[in-house]
Amino acid sequence: MRNEPPAGSEQLADEPADVVVLDSELLVRGHVWDVRRDTFEFGDAELVRDYLDHPGAVAVLALDAEDRVLLIQQYRHAIGHRDWEIPAGLMDMPGESGLVGAQRELAEEADLRAESWGILLDLFLSPGGTSEAMRIFIARDVHEATHDYVRSEEEAELVPHWVPLDDAVAAALDGRIQNAVTVSAVLAAAAARAASWRTVRDADLPWTARAAARGERSS
Repeated sequence: MRNEPPAGSEQLADEPADVVVLDSELLVRGHVWDVRRDTFEFGDAELVRDYLDHPGAVAVLALDAEDRVLLIQQYRHAIGHRDWEIPAGLMDMPGESGLVGAQRELAEEADLRAESWGILLDLFLSPGGTSEAMRIFIARDVHEATHDYVRSEEEAELVPHWVPLDDAVAAALDGRIQNAVTVSAVLAAAAARAASWRTVRDADLPWTARAAARGERSS
């Protein structure tokens, strides 16, 4: 087993692991996601792990011409807070690409469309306990959008707020906003801006991490 990363930061990258799954058992069929138990070979051992089997998700950091980011305050029952978030949603539409999913979420949650799209970040949100892969897009040159989606339940109270990117970064570093996706996105946007947006990737790049997390173990 290697104990040191390869030389050169450009070579530092997560790697898919080739393990043999001996058994995969569905423990709980959930309303949105499932709980699964896998038995797999790991070296000379046979291990058992339970995890949240997640369809993956997308999020959108929308940035306007005044360098403001769109944030939404939403009630989240699991944490008992109305936290500040960027628009986001599940990849639960069959055959939908990450980009199309992000465009849909931006319209449904913020009534917006964007002319310019790129990939800001790819994340595994909690790899010790869930297969969830998250792709965060950056959307610029935004305009009002019309759609037929009707927001209900927690989404019914969503009110978009435009916040200066620097204020969002300060709120993240002060611990005043704690949503992992939002914090990651605003910090990454600030870093990308400092690099004249050279770090933003093509919005149509394949999402191989999600495919690996979803397709190779679950049945």
